[in-house]
Amino acid sequence: MTPPTAGPDEPRFATDVITFYHPAFWGLESPDSVRELALADPARFWERVLDALAETGVTGIELTFAPGDIESALRAFGSAPGFRRELASRGLSVVSAFIADSDAPDWRQGDNLPAIVADAERRAAFLADVGADLLVAGLPMRTTFGTRPPFFVDAAYMSRMADIAHVVGEAVTRQGVRLAFHTESNSTLWYERDIDLFMALTDPRYVWLCPDSCHIALGGGDPVAVARRHAQRVALAHWKDAVGPIDVELTIDETVFAQQQPYMTELGTGIVDWQGWADVMSRTPGAGTVLIELDEAPDPVAALRAGVAVAQEARSASRP
Repeated sequence: MTPPTAGPDEPRFATDVITFYHPAFWGLESPDSVRELALADPARFWERVLDALAETGVTGIELTFAPGDIESALRAFGSAPGFRRELASRGLSVVSAFIADSDAPDWRQGDNLPAIVADAERRAAFLADVGADLLVAGLPMRTTFGTRPPFFVDAAYMSRMADIAHVVGEAVTRQGVRLAFHTESNSTLWYERDIDLFMALTDPRYVWLCPDSCHIALGGGDPVAVARRHAQRVALAHWKDAVGPIDVELTIDETVFAQQQPYMTELGTGIVDWQGWADVMSRTPGAGTVLIELDEAPDPVAALRAGVAVAQEARSASRP
């Protein structure tokens, strides 16, 4: 099959490295085995990922949690310029990096702002060196419903998050990098109301939005309506489908991401209005990149080609 190609009016297509985490892609039995392989031989991990990506016509990548993180790329290629050269040799480039590490400073602590800023500055320096300009972050997770004492996502909480976001956003801006916030399920930036409140409290010069169509839908929201309201602040979007809103209260612990998986599906097989989404995205500052997100695809090459086809069809249908 010939990989899809972008025409002169088409955006750059990208994906998150998590697309390549499924053990079947590696001929392994478990996710732990994939992580162990990547830790033992990061160059092998990255070379296989990049070679597969080069077959798809998708040219951009978003770094994420290990093993597809900044530290792994540095171990594999020695430096940010070394990683950039390896990508360029295949016609690839970094689009963004997601702060998803379990050891990243916790924003909820309140007394660790210097550590939060230093961590973001380190990541921004890497991004600048690889030719990217977008750092993606999330807000802390909610607590399981019914937990005592209760944790409220109220105006006071969001004001604290906005204060931190301003400081971090200003710091990375000095390195030519923008800070955008991802709308993760079961986080404090999930429901439509969360997103609207956080956007209202933050300065658009320093804080951008990375809406995820799947996660907004999982929270019972309308991804197209959210994106339309905040279109001027969308620096990047995750194009991902959902089977329907999460209809139970999940236990919010280290297993919550696995619990969310059954509600996610490949592009074009769920409830997201892709024509409406594509229309709004074409009017945003992030219009130049379409990031197809496919968590742990057994056949990532086929899945990415199919996802690009859905996105291209939606974009064509949305044009007048």
